[in-house]
Amino acid sequence: MKQPTAYQDLQDPQARPRYTGIATFFRAPASEALADVDIGVIGVPFDGGVTNRTGTRHGPRAVRDQTSLMRRLNAATGIAPFARARVRDLGDCWIERPYELLGAHAEIAAFYHQVLGAGIVPLSVGGDHSVTLPILRAVAAKGPIGMIHIDAHCDTGDDYMGSRFHHGAPFRRAVDEGLLDPKRVIQIGIRGTTNDPAMWGFSQQSGMRVLDMEEFDDKGWRFAADEARRIVGNGPVYLSFDIDSLDPAEAPGTGTPEAGGLTALQAMRLLRALRGIDFVGGDLVEVAPPFDTGTITAFNGASILFEILCLLVEAWETRRNA
Repeated sequence: MKQPTAYQDLQDPQARPRYTGIATFFRAPASEALADVDIGVIGVPFDGGVTNRTGTRHGPRAVRDQTSLMRRLNAATGIAPFARARVRDLGDCWIERPYELLGAHAEIAAFYHQVLGAGIVPLSVGGDHSVTLPILRAVAAKGPIGMIHIDAHCDTGDDYMGSRFHHGAPFRRAVDEGLLDPKRVIQIGIRGTTNDPAMWGFSQQSGMRVLDMEEFDDKGWRFAADEARRIVGNGPVYLSFDIDSLDPAEAPGTGTPEAGGLTALQAMRLLRALRGIDFVGGDLVEVAPPFDTGTITAFNGASILFEILCLLVEAWETRRNA
């Protein structure tokens, strides 16, 4: 109810002191309606697909809070996403049946079919990486799409302790279901130890481009961006960013950390170099606040989320003007 008297720019809640107001993603208007929305930012507080350390169900709330620190303009690219599109916080896709994995995934898919049916571009915050599979069931309902996947792990595993739908397998299932064209998929930042020498064999065998951390470190973020453009081409592309792609020094709050990852700066420069790709959706996953230190993981996640938002807004604008 308080209104500004001296500084009229403060009529815009996003211009007010960043420690004020009710937390929404980027301090954008909150809405549970699907009308008058171009880009919908959505939390998916679910970690029923985690294989080790739980806690990512708390990720959306932590990231949402840290996005209050983001301002309105991307100083590196000049993009002002909130001036160019109607960005709304659509709340959370909360799960009625969180203890039953397949049922939970069905709930998520149904929610996103509604969002996509309203013509909204979804930007999601997990939650564990298993949630990307049901999101893709909606985003790629009309046919397989490409994907840029930034992660420490390929997430193309198979059965693990009785489930084929855990957070280490979403992209194998997405290929099986015809949601992803594996020849238009690149996975960047892959690294770490494994119990199986063929752990990520499905990625290579299906035709995905795996750009591991050693190659990224040798050739740099510019090469990775150029390679991503070459792989995904001109068709529709989904962007999935797992926070464990960052080095644990910059993202300790995650369930499956791996030493020797990307810096936040490398990740942001890589994302900025992907402008012009036809992104039709994106997500940030695997922020686990119980393992965080000083909210650094949630903050870096919020910073990455802003970069993804800028990419989605530009892609949406290009399609609208085509």
